[in-house]
Amino acid sequence: MALVSAMHITAGIYVNDDEGGLIEDIDQWLEKLAPYRKDYKHHETGEDNADSHLKALLIHHQTIIPITAGKLDLGTWQRVFYAEFDGQRDKRVLVKIMGE
Repeated sequence: MALVSAMHITAGIYVNDDEGGLIEDIDQWLEKLAPYRKDYKHHETGEDNADSHLKALLIHHQTIIPITAGKLDLGTWQRVFYAEFDGQRDKRVLVKIMGE
């Protein structure tokens, strides 16, 4: 198994179809559910990225992917995506391989 984890609270990891229109649809969907607004309570702390935190909750910060014979077991069209919602700080992705 491969654990792929975004090591930040304003980024996410997801598996989906690698099709440009779908990626745009996902981005638009997230923006509708968690739009940028100035009145989030989080912004009272001096930050301005509350929407990024909310989007990351919707996408989730990690996924587990099975591996067979050294290759990720993904469907024909599936790919692993890193979603960046803030961009204000350097980020990293952790990949851990578990098992034999």
